[in-house]
Amino acid sequence: MLEKKEHSYEKAVLVGLITKDQDEEKLQEYMDELEFLAYTAGATVEKRFTQKLSQPDSKTFVGSGKALEIKDYVKENEIGTIIFDDELSPSQLKNLERELEVKILDRTNLILDIFAQRAQTSYARTQVELAQYEYLLPRLTRMWTHLERQRGGIGMRGPGETEIETDRRIIRDRISLLKDKLKIIDKQMATQRNNRGKMVRVALVGYTNVGKSTLMNALSKSEVFAENKLFATLDTTVRKVVIGNLPFLLTDTVGFIRKLPTQLVESFKSTLDEVREADLLIHVVDISHESFEDHIDSVNQILQEIDAHKKPMVMVFNKIDDFSYERKDDDDLTPSTKKNISLEEWTKTWMAKSKFPTVFISALTKENFPEMKRLIYDEVMKIHISRFPYNDFLFEYFDEEEEEKNK
Repeated sequence: MLEKKEHSYEKAVLVGLITKDQDEEKLQEYMDELEFLAYTAGATVEKRFTQKLSQPDSKTFVGSGKALEIKDYVKENEIGTIIFDDELSPSQLKNLERELEVKILDRTNLILDIFAQRAQTSYARTQVELAQYEYLLPRLTRMWTHLERQRGGIGMRGPGETEIETDRRIIRDRISLLKDKLKIIDKQMATQRNNRGKMVRVALVGYTNVGKSTLMNALSKSEVFAENKLFATLDTTVRKVVIGNLPFLLTDTVGFIRKLPTQLVESFKSTLDEVREADLLIHVVDISHESFEDHIDSVNQILQEIDAHKKPMVMVFNKIDDFSYERKDDDDLTPSTKKNISLEEWTKTWMAKSKFPTVFISALTKENFPEMKRLIYDEVMKIHISRFPYNDFLFEYFDEEEEEKNK
């Protein structure tokens, strides 16, 4: 019997800047997210390097002294990868590789690599490949110069390791070919959407790793892949869901993230058509994450970019089973912060009073599921009645699971 091999992680360090636009607290949030991205891609983070600069150095992103400090550390500890929290310019990338003599990745390259790992269907692979080539094109000199000492791993999947002999003309031709291929698939997908008839379409949206796929599985009783890693779901999944006896189509979409690479936004615009053409959005939020308010803003910003921000929406605050806070004493006069406000107090804040119907649930334990189902049912019914004003009497709300419990 063969012995099962453990997954081997690449050793990496992270680099980020405190600038006039990004204070230390914000940087730490971004670095935590970057470390989770690195873990998702297959790296283990050994150390973080931060520096305070008014703006990134145009040549090497960090100052020369900090670059030397990083170089000494990676040599002493045999680190093979350095990951920068922002997108590096082609010249910065080239200078850093020459100076530090190891593999250099930026946030964009890292996210592209995760997408390359996660893409399952031909459509998703084509979208990712297009984004990779568009990222690679201005950095082609770097790939030619340094490819001989790269040995695969994070950031090297896809075009980078197989197109050593490419030149700009070939890559431009490839980009053109991929765009044409996507246009054909887009037409096919548009036809599929039209063939779904007049059934109400509902789309799950939210930041990456907030539990959309877990919620999809719970509502549709299906087995959509769900994992505690970023971008576990890349391919759009559509399932028919029935609440009471009211049917509708539920779509699970790719998660959003702060600093999402522009190449991916462009390449995945067609995938986001599922969101754009939905009748109702279910915005899932991980309330256990300390930056969930920033996540909401990031999602709303992307919804605005794809012109889907005016749609009816249900706000679902998920993971209440994982929510924790620092309990204050009764006589504690310190002001309430994100860290010491209870879930009950959150439910009385702006969230529960927003213009959208709001519910607090756990997709894992199904806590407050009847309340959430009723909310979704009511919103879907409103759309259904506006579309078919004469057959609303055919549908009646009831919860199958609740009825089973009561038997």
